[in-house]
Amino acid sequence: MSPSPYIRLARHALWLLLVWALAACSPPPPLHQQQSYVFGTLVDVTVYGAPEAQAREATAAVLARFDALHRELHAWQPSALSRLNATLARGESAAVTPELAAMLHDARELSIRSQHLFNPAIGGLVALWGFHADVPQRRVPDPAAIAGWVKARPRMSDLVIANNTVTTSNRAVQLDLGGYAKGRALDDAVAILKAHGIANALVNIGGNVIALGAHGERPWRVGIQHPREPGTLATLDLHDGEAIGTSGDYQRYFEIGGRRYSHLIDPRTGRPATGMQAVTVLFGGARAGTLSDALSKPLFIDGPAHLAENAARLGVRNYLAVDAAGKTHVSPDLAPRLR
Repeated sequence: MSPSPYIRLARHALWLLLVWALAACSPPPPLHQQQSYVFGTLVDVTVYGAPEAQAREATAAVLARFDALHRELHAWQPSALSRLNATLARGESAAVTPELAAMLHDARELSIRSQHLFNPAIGGLVALWGFHADVPQRRVPDPAAIAGWVKARPRMSDLVIANNTVTTSNRAVQLDLGGYAKGRALDDAVAILKAHGIANALVNIGGNVIALGAHGERPWRVGIQHPREPGTLATLDLHDGEAIGTSGDYQRYFEIGGRRYSHLIDPRTGRPATGMQAVTVLFGGARAGTLSDALSKPLFIDGPAHLAENAARLGVRNYLAVDAAGKTHVSPDLAPRLR
């Protein structure tokens, strides 16, 4: 004899109650986080909602890629890039891997787009100011030495890249991809995570951040460092595929006589740029990490006077900047998203 409708209804209600109770008591989706130290900064990879073994394997692959890029692109320790610099300084051509050739071509195009304010060819100037060291060296170079580098005008457009061979007629070209590598690494991280079946993650390389998917029911939320005070200047929700890149004078710098000298050097003067404290830009879509890293540099270097004009020319719709006087500048598109 089949149970009465009332008994069936009671059983169904009890089943729903048990499902609800089990859901309420079940642990939240796993959150796997791993940190490392690469590119001279702290790296953090957080994976949401994936099994521990899968998350651990994916994170390990990301960090291995970061380490490989770090060793390939290091500007002053033995690396593929430092060997290339030595060859170019001798006026010789150098064979490079297809991957490095592609990165140099990409960096060259971004440099030209920025009217050479993003200029990875000024590694010699960066070294002259003492920033090719794990700890910045506290010294202001001789003005004549600075003038010599400015006169030589090393630019990425001086490079000839063909058939995985790099040459230049300007021996002053010394490559430093520190303003490009972290962004490229973010884009690579997203590709690796997706290949490992990860749908939701956040990757942070010293303030350069990219989001994959979401943090459960909400977007990933990140803080933007205040350039002069402890804590954050603002918080921002990052949606799937969005990345932020920040250029600031508060991480790699030294002070002499109360004046701050940062590693962000204006190639037009050969001296650290002084118009900004920090610039954060946001990009979404393809190459969001690379674009957000590289294109924050020209906005920082050129200062606040032409900020909106430069941003429009570079295709930067979302920016948050703090100028040397401490005044905040926010693009109209980004303002509603900041807290």
